[in-house]
Amino acid sequence: MNKKLIITLLAGLLPTLASAHNLEIGQVLPSVDVADKGEILLTQDKIAYQAWATEQLVGKVRVIQAIAGRSAAKEMNAPMIDAIKAADLPTDKYQTTTIINQDDAIWGTGGFVKSSAEDSKREFAWSSMVLDANGNVQQAWDLQPENSMIALLDAKGTVLFAQEGQLSEQEIQQVMKLINNSL
Repeated sequence: MNKKLIITLLAGLLPTLASAHNLEIGQVLPSVDVADKGEILLTQDKIAYQAWATEQLVGKVRVIQAIAGRSAAKEMNAPMIDAIKAADLPTDKYQTTTIINQDDAIWGTGGFVKSSAEDSKREFAWSSMVLDANGNVQQAWDLQPENSMIALLDAKGTVLFAQEGQLSEQEIQQVMKLINNSL
């Protein structure tokens, strides 16, 4: 077989391999619970944790950012988060939920990941933040390690968009349009 043909075929498979998640457009998210750590709560500058489950996502349009507990994963889709901040979306109808996989952190940095997540909650108190100590979300949604995933849900919890890896400017605009159409 021709080497160029093989390379072309393999290159065509790369986008499929890069988005191996099991989230399906038009379906609800696969159910998952996070009992070890969980949702980060902030009350008068005091941090607490409570168990979290996907069922809590219903009721508002949401962008889910599921990231490995690594700086590179956090930065990967920072332009998407910046676009959301700039849009000044109504908090009664929209919320960002960031799920941080502490189990997918560089060895020895788990405490730093936890502290950084808590600082982010203090900075963005209106956002929902989940610290997943055991990687339950990554396992349940079949997410790639050391990565970032963006999903958009409507208020009923139906997936409107889902992609792993860095979003292009065009994809960011697509998500923002879907958000505005869903509010």
